[in-house]
Amino acid sequence: NKLLAQEGYDTVVFDSLSRGSPSTVVKGLFVKGDLSNPNDLHALFNQHTFDAVMHFAAYIDVGESVSHPELYYQNNVSNTLNLLHIMVKKGVSNLIFSSSAAVYGIPNTIPIQEDHPFHPINPYGRTKLIVEQILGDYEKAYGLHSCSLRYFNAAGGDPEGLIKNYNLKENNLIPIILKNIKSSKPVTIFGTDYPTPDGTCVRDYIHVQDLAEAHILAMKHLMKNGGVKAYNLGNGKGFSVREVLKSAEKVTGLTVQIQEGQRRPGDPAILLADASKAAAELGWKPQYPQLDRMIADAWRAIDHL
Repeated sequence: NKLLAQEGYDTVVFDSLSRGSPSTVVKGLFVKGDLSNPNDLHALFNQHTFDAVMHFAAYIDVGESVSHPELYYQNNVSNTLNLLHIMVKKGVSNLIFSSSAAVYGIPNTIPIQEDHPFHPINPYGRTKLIVEQILGDYEKAYGLHSCSLRYFNAAGGDPEGLIKNYNLKENNLIPIILKNIKSSKPVTIFGTDYPTPDGTCVRDYIHVQDLAEAHILAMKHLMKNGGVKAYNLGNGKGFSVREVLKSAEKVTGLTVQIQEGQRRPGDPAILLADASKAAAELGWKPQYPQLDRMIADAWRAIDHL
């Protein structure tokens, strides 16, 4: 909402705060409410008029989705249906949906293009795919235009340092490394014998500021052209686990304690995005592709904790 405000848009942030903090809402209006409560949604849409909705309110922990799938199907799918219901009822016809590379599962080809087969291997990925399929049906039936943005590995923080990261339960590699550095806990490398240059998994990291820019470009494109769209968002360049660890030590000036573990089931050796479609159709190009910059911004965002 900070970037939207800078571009002149009025914003309303609707959040239950079950996994967030109102302190991250530095611009626009904040309304506390829950997607599981239709009354909250009716009140929101009765009090405000919207041209577009950006939907970020999913649970995103893959491991948790495996151990508690009900939470994920309820929040990520059922609650999204509540949102779509009120949007259709109120005639709000543009939705930007935060999807995920998890819809692809284990890749057949690298880098991954948008037409790659869908084979999600966990409930989290399945919930994202289900919603994308629902959005296709809603466009045909109700004229609800949508754009699904398939993130690869979101990283970094507010480049200006204004927005802090209050999510203490993140399970992505970079936040884990930085928080473990602060608490002097070891970081486990899950698998050191992959067919990669240094034996550890390679992932495509994308700065959150670049993700935010993509959302605004997607919204403008959708409002002008309509339809149902999907785009990969990644740098197309991978960094291994050991490269991320080395960068974290360089940025923080601290030593990471490392312990080596076995591979985790379902972890592909390499995941890389082909984001050429977003470049061609949205005019999107990552401005912060450097790993050191992503880690530095992430470090600044959690340094208060």
